[in-house]
Amino acid sequence: MSMNVVTLLYLVASVCFIQALKGLSHPTTSIRGNIFGMVGMAIAILTTAALIVQLAGGKAAGMGWVLLGLVVGAAYGAWRAKTVEMTQMPELVAFFHSMIGLAAVFIAIAAVVEPWAFGITPAPVLAAVGLNTPEGTVVIDGFARYAIPAGNRLELFLGAAIGAITFSGSVIAFGKLSGKYKFRLFQGAPVQFKGQHMLNLILGLLTIGLGLVFVFTESWIAFFAMLALSFVMGVLIIIPIGGADMPVVVSMLNSYSGWAAAGIGFSLNNAMLIVAGSLVGSSGAILSYIMCKAMNRSFFNVILGGFGGEAAAAGGGAKEQRPVKSGSADDAAYMLANADTVIIVPGYGLAVARAQHAVNELAQKLIEKGVTVKYAIHPVAGRMPGHMNVLLAEAEVPYDQVFEMEDINGEFAQADVAIILGANDVVNPAALQKGSPIYGMPILEAYKAKTVIVNKRSMAAGYAGLDNELFYMDKTMMVFGDAKKVVEDMGKAIE
Repeated sequence: MSMNVVTLLYLVASVCFIQALKGLSHPTTSIRGNIFGMVGMAIAILTTAALIVQLAGGKAAGMGWVLLGLVVGAAYGAWRAKTVEMTQMPELVAFFHSMIGLAAVFIAIAAVVEPWAFGITPAPVLAAVGLNTPEGTVVIDGFARYAIPAGNRLELFLGAAIGAITFSGSVIAFGKLSGKYKFRLFQGAPVQFKGQHMLNLILGLLTIGLGLVFVFTESWIAFFAMLALSFVMGVLIIIPIGGADMPVVVSMLNSYSGWAAAGIGFSLNNAMLIVAGSLVGSSGAILSYIMCKAMNRSFFNVILGGFGGEAAAAGGGAKEQRPVKSGSADDAAYMLANADTVIIVPGYGLAVARAQHAVNELAQKLIEKGVTVKYAIHPVAGRMPGHMNVLLAEAEVPYDQVFEMEDINGEFAQADVAIILGANDVVNPAALQKGSPIYGMPILEAYKAKTVIVNKRSMAAGYAGLDNELFYMDKTMMVFGDAKKVVEDMGKAIE
């Protein structure tokens, strides 16, 4: 197989990836986008496998290990995709990001140790006086080594550093998203200490400095020290970020994993890895910007833990008990059945209760009674970007009933009922109050509806740690209990 054919096949795979991103930009075309992505990846994998065999002179002995890795990885991925719960999707995404980062680190280490195996062309080397060194090698750290060109060393440094930060940062994000671990680093609340930002700055500068030492001297000591600091940096970057900012963290780590792959692609002179990594990195960066804009935060504010930290501090401590109006599922069903327009606001609590199918059934019963039903989605609802869209798509909610925040906010004032199912921070009017930790964050304006029904298990604060004034309004009725059971009871009462 000629390199022209390889290049052409990689180009076809790249076009498929671009079409995949385009398709995934909207729920109605997401299936087509996924198909394009799978086809592109299949082409890339088969082409790379054929290229490996060709570069090995037709000997496919080493392909056994490659095939073993493909079988194990594909089997695990298929099993997880089949069995994952909707509430575990953000954790699964964080896990995948960590694996991409770790893969970039392993490839970089292998390329540094045995660059000839990766097709890295040796740099011209003059043998040191008095040293008997093989042609094409140089003495570094007391050992004769194969010389890597400076350009490749820079690419390996960047790919390895970003990959290490992505891995350790994703591990912490996984723990925060899961919330199952008692270890403080893995809890949703931010972990902050005095001098944290200064420590991050010092470690960041040291990491860059060691990376540059490796670039100019090819010192293994500097390379592995840089890697160690990068792993530490990943932890320190994520631990001060509060749970409310997790959607931004997930998209940010997605971007990091792409740039790590692209950096390694340059080192290996692999066009497919460069293109795929660049697509992931740029799309993740754009998504991070969109998430930050949706919260009215700057990217650097989120990374420095400003939002999550303040929210947690404000939400800490004992809260004054305040009276609320509460009702039953039957009361809520009566209000819904007698409304002309109902807007449903799904939140993470809905995903936890696995109530998406029950909600769709309730909506269909209301529609049969002549009620107009719409769904309002906040960009950062849930634990990752698009979490609620995926949740509703799984329940086969018609796409024309689902509206983004910008499109639906103007309709809340005319809605007879807004029903909040497991959402909290994204409908909190505190975002309108100066001095609030979430001041300026765009919210779904459910408080403007004529009547508000809120389903929650308890009066506990949201992930941002703030009390919600919407729950105490005269127009609001709280219906406490598991979302799935409450919604099912509403549906039975409407019948």
